[in-house]
Amino acid sequence: MTDTGPAPESGASPAGSGVDDGFGTGPEDEALAIAERVRSCDGVAALSSGPFGTVATYLPGRRLTGVSVNDRAVEIAIVATLDRPLLETADEVRRAVTDLAGERQVNVRIDDVAHGVADDSADDSADDSADDSVEGS
Repeated sequence: MTDTGPAPESGASPAGSGVDDGFGTGPEDEALAIAERVRSCDGVAALSSGPFGTVATYLPGRRLTGVSVNDRAVEIAIVATLDRPLLETADEVRRAVTDLAGERQVNVRIDDVAHGVADDSADDSADDSADDSVEGS
């Protein structure tokens, strides 16, 4: 009999662990799924990278702003609208991603407020300067 090393621990890669298990639940897929859920919440105008651009997940070839995921916590930074109370918006965002976060703490931060209806043009200027793509004129 050939020794193949130690047996994997049961539950070594639980849902929401951020470990890429080959089934589309790696950190990149997880951050994208969280961002999509956050954008769909009432009162969210856009995701925000924060005042210093620190709330982000680095994906192959690009940077996803507004969501930072690690083994202990999920940090979400948003630009909110004034269509509803800010606390309600933050609570809805937290509830929307709780199942994706697993056992991790979910921190929701409102970095700015945009007037009017939610749209993606409300991203802060830090997002524009961090973008690697160049649009043609």
